[in-house]
This record gives sequence, structure tokens and C-alpha cells, in this order.
Amino acid sequence: MLTIDDLTRPHEDQCHDFDPLFGHWRVHHRRLRERLAGCTEWDLFEGVSHMQPLMGGQGNVDDNVLDLPAGRYRASTLRCWDPARRQWSIWWLDARHPGQIDVPMVGRFEGGDGVFYADDTFQGRPIRVRFLWLRVRSERPRWEQAFSTDGGQTWETNWEMDFERLRA
Repeated sequence: MLTIDDLTRPHEDQCHDFDPLFGHWRVHHRRLRERLAGCTEWDLFEGVSHMQPLMGGQGNVDDNVLDLPAGRYRASTLRCWDPARRQWSIWWLDARHPGQIDVPMVGRFEGGDGVFYADDTFQGRPIRVRFLWLRVRSERPRWEQAFSTDGGQTWETNWEMDFERLRA
């Protein structure tokens, strides 16, 4: 028979890579105005994020509010740990595009930093996407997104987020 302990006890296969990010954060965004266009102008804007665990530690979700120059919107990230492959899958859900979910980013943490990749399209062109999660165990975690049009030979970083803890 299942008990409440079954819901609160951590799953034995859980991964703790994202645990330091659980809680409430102010997020300082820096996003390239135009991607893959040789642009060097950046938009700076603020946001907030709240991350929490799911499924006894097998996954996590965050709820984000982003204050873009064009207006506020909400989005969520869903992450799930695959213990057999020892990797994470990450999906982005954007309230500006209801009913759509991005292709999953797949990867893992090594040496404290996480690297995740996906093949996708941007403006009709095939691209490789890279997420970096840096300094997650510090007081100032950082996330970066980059696109590549040459299979990962070169990268254009187009979005950076620096996190400042509000509360656990």
C-alpha cells in the first residue's frame, strides 16, 4: 500500500544537478536583438523565476515572468532526468505560443556545469542549439543560449541570464 512517505521520499535514481536552483530568483536578461544576422545590439530586461522539484526529484519545473521591451510574458521549463542514460531532457513552454512545446534539449552536468544540445530550426534554417548552465552551485548562477548554423563548429551566443536569489 502506498503511503505519504512514498511521495516525500526522494527517488533513489534522482539527480541533484538542478537542486541549487530551487527557489525564487530575480533574473537579469541580456538578449541579442537579432539572431544569426551579425547583430551586436543587445536588449537588457528583467524577470523572475521560481523553480521547484517534481516526481520526488526525477524532474523539476520553473515558472518565469519575462519583462521584454515589447511586453511581459510567461514561460515554463520542464526538466526530466533519465537515470538509464544519465542525462536530462529540457522542454520550453512559451505562453506566447500556446499549445506548442520546443524540441527537447538533451545533456548533462560535468564538473559543475551543464551542457545541453538540440537540433531545431530558426527562420526556416536548420540550427544546432546549445544551453549552458554555469555556476549553478554559486550565489550567481548563469544560463546561456547559443545557435550554430554549421553543426556546432561556431556558435553565436544570443541570450544570457544571470540569477540573483530572492528566497529559497
